[in-house]
Amino acid sequence: MVTPFRDGDVDWDGLKSLTEWQIQQGIQGLVPVGTTGESPTLSHEEHIEVVKCVVDVASGRVPVIAGTGSNSTREAMFSTKAAHEAGVDAMLVVTPYYNKPSQEGLFQHFGAIAEVTDKPIVLYSIPSRCVIDIGIDTLVRLREKYPHINTIKESGGTCERVCEIRQALGDDMTILSGDDSLTLPFISVGAKGVISVASNLFPNPIVKMVQAALQNDLGEATALNEILYPLFVNLFVEPNPVPVKAAMKDEGIIATADVRRPLCSIAEDNYKIVSETVNKLKAKLGK
Repeated sequence: MVTPFRDGDVDWDGLKSLTEWQIQQGIQGLVPVGTTGESPTLSHEEHIEVVKCVVDVASGRVPVIAGTGSNSTREAMFSTKAAHEAGVDAMLVVTPYYNKPSQEGLFQHFGAIAEVTDKPIVLYSIPSRCVIDIGIDTLVRLREKYPHINTIKESGGTCERVCEIRQALGDDMTILSGDDSLTLPFISVGAKGVISVASNLFPNPIVKMVQAALQNDLGEATALNEILYPLFVNLFVEPNPVPVKAAMKDEGIIATADVRRPLCSIAEDNYKIVSETVNKLKAKLGK
């Protein structure tokens, strides 16, 4: 989920409306305060208040998975404990960025976080942002010692990585795609869904694509993927969530496209690309 802003502050009414709209559109889970939610620029107080707001509006209708990761183990433990107490259903914990720990360091980092909650933990592996990957052996060790570390958001960019996880852990580790454009191929080799950026804008078609894929309706899933693919690509013409917020504002889903520095407003030429992509997609979807 994006975090709506207005006049430099979190747009709390906008966040409530976005949460409710997502649920009404058939989304099967909500992920506040991830990277798409601009968690790096939220204060600790804002971070947990956003989580509480989404939990309150969701009211148990769909799972809420709160982003609680950090490159500081103590900070991640604090955020995870706070999210647990706020009533979330699970936590999304990213690989530590910048400080490049060893695989043993990763094991100890995720293990310490797992010690402060008994709720499910979704590991988040994204080497393009964090430089390092979670090794397969490390995944196996974590799964064996901490049964509630049971899911991974995989953003390594290859089906081979999904296959490697499946070979090592089978159904003991649920795999979710971290890239909209790879959702369908990932599901074809064993993933079970996606934590999506594009679903902020078009939740229902993406839900239908994932459901079709999981039900082995390859024709329907492929047709939807082909319609959605230009959006999956062009929502990243600038750093996320700048493009998706611009499109959501145009569609009346949020009141402003405001982002916090160091992000900035979308460039005019890129805005045109995103706008044209959305309009073409709406025409194909009959909206």
